[in-house]
Amino acid sequence: MIYKTDYHIHSSYSDGRSSPEDYIAPAIAAGLSEIGFSEHLTLFKDLEDWNMNPVNVSPYINHIESLRNKIKNIKIKTGLEVDFFAGKEKEIRDYLSPLPLDYIIGSVHYLGEKTVDVGPEFYLGKSINRLFESYFDSVCGAAASGLFDIIGHCDLIRIYGYKPSSDQEPFYRKLAKTMKTHNVAFELNTNGRNRPLADFYPDRRFLHIFREENVPVCVNSDAHMPSRVGQSFDEAYDLLRYVGFTEMAVFDKRVRQMVPF
Repeated sequence: MIYKTDYHIHSSYSDGRSSPEDYIAPAIAAGLSEIGFSEHLTLFKDLEDWNMNPVNVSPYINHIESLRNKIKNIKIKTGLEVDFFAGKEKEIRDYLSPLPLDYIIGSVHYLGEKTVDVGPEFYLGKSINRLFESYFDSVCGAAASGLFDIIGHCDLIRIYGYKPSSDQEPFYRKLAKTMKTHNVAFELNTNGRNRPLADFYPDRRFLHIFREENVPVCVNSDAHMPSRVGQSFDEAYDLLRYVGFTEMAVFDKRVRQMVPF
């Protein structure tokens, strides 16, 4: 039996639709051994409705700790999904270092003042080639920052199905090498199934590159509602096996271990 974890889950503390308690039964039904919450936290930007207000970070952590103490038939982990901004590494580190977290997911949502997933109109009139290049450069910066344990949806720029005319493989090769060098994991994120892309992140055509570079992996749903916890995990694990992965990353108190699957 596979030791399954799902570390990328959003509750009503950020843009999820339910309280943390509501995710437990579906996680157990999905055969998960561990569940982890990772609310959106975006520093240095005006608060938006998809982000957790920083004043709620401590109540959130206390809530998950209380839930962990009550629920004994599944392990519950505490994380955050934190937006990366180049040039703000020290400020992000100073904010996160005191927090009692099991892992931190680093993500890139913003290119400039807008997020790449705000809507397809973001891409209109822009060079898709340049957008992809800029996005991957930013994700490489996140991976190299030393701030994060996992890089979330590393090619979110694909969300609306736009494709550059240039060769994409060098983007993934550079990113995988950066992740390996800086000892950070990536996630096979199944939530792309629910987006116009209708597939996983990262692009399955380039998963072999992460395997060749021996980058640690975990499977996450990025669920924003209880019904999507563990979504498409059987397919995700089959895909990872096909590519050659044999282990996945698990986290506790910011320490990573690898378990076979």
